[in-house]
Amino acid sequence: MATTDRQATTLALAHALSAAERGLAVIPLSRTKLPALRSPHRDDPAPAPCHGECGRLGHGVHDAATDPARIRELFAAAPWATGYGIACGLPPHHLIGVDLDTKSETDSSAALRELALRHLFTIPPTVVVLTPSGGRHLWLSGPPDAVVPNSAGRLAPGIDIRGAGGYLVGPGSRTRHGTYTAAPGTAHLAPAACPPALLRLLLPPPRTPRPSPAGTGEHGQGLVQFVLAAHEGQRNTRLFWAACRAYEDGIGPALLAPLVDAALDTGLTEREARATIASAARMTGHHP
Repeated sequence: MATTDRQATTLALAHALSAAERGLAVIPLSRTKLPALRSPHRDDPAPAPCHGECGRLGHGVHDAATDPARIRELFAAAPWATGYGIACGLPPHHLIGVDLDTKSETDSSAALRELALRHLFTIPPTVVVLTPSGGRHLWLSGPPDAVVPNSAGRLAPGIDIRGAGGYLVGPGSRTRHGTYTAAPGTAHLAPAACPPALLRLLLPPPRTPRPSPAGTGEHGQGLVQFVLAAHEGQRNTRLFWAACRAYEDGIGPALLAPLVDAALDTGLTEREARATIASAARMTGHHP
C-alpha cells in the first residue's frame, strides 16, 4: 500500500475513534464513500437477509460500533479504508443528516430556508460538515421513538435525508473527490435537536393498517403483528421469519400485501420488504 494510503487509513481510524468517543457508531469507508468491507454473502445464490447475525464482518451500517476494539478490528479488516461513516438513527444521538447537495440545479440552501419560513422552524447551531463538492451536511438529533427514513429529494430538490439505516461520511474522511471537513466553529458542538416542525416533515405519513385478508385468520394477523412489533435491527429478520411461516402455512400470497404494509410501518422500504418476502418464498420452495 502506498505511504499516502497508509496515512489516510491511519487518519481515518483516528477520526473514527474520536467520533466513537462522542457516542457515534462508525464503519470504515473506501474512497468511493461506500462501506470498505464487502458483504460475506455476496456469492450466495439466494442470500437470506442478514444484518450481522452470522458473526462475520461486511454488513455495512449494521457493523457500526462505538467500541474502540471493534472499530480497530473493522479497520484492520479493511486496510484500504480512507474514511469512515457515521451510522444514523442510533442512540444516544439518533442522528439525522440533512444533506444539502450542490449537484442539482436547485439551490438546496435556499430551499431549506424557504421550508423553514413556510413551516416556522429554525435550524439551531449544530455540527456542519463541508463536502468536497461544496455541499453541506447538517447533523441533527432525533427523539428515540421516531424512525426517520432515508430519502432523496423528497423534502425538496437537492435535499437528501440520512436516517435510520443510513450513514454520513465523517469529517476527516478522504474520498476520490477530496476531504470532508467540519465547518469552522462547529466541530465541538453536539448534534442539535431536530426542530419539531422539521421532524414532522421528515417522518412518513401514518399508514392505515390493512386488515388481514379473509382466510388468513388469527394466525395471519399474528404474523403481521409480529412484524409490526420489530425494533431497529430486527425488522428484516422478523419479516423474513413471518413470511416463511406464512408460505409454509399456505397463506403467503394472501398475506403479501399486509406483510409489506407492516414492514413499511417499521421503516423498511417497499423494495427491501418485497425482496425479503421473495427470499422467504424461495427458501420455502414457493414462487413469490
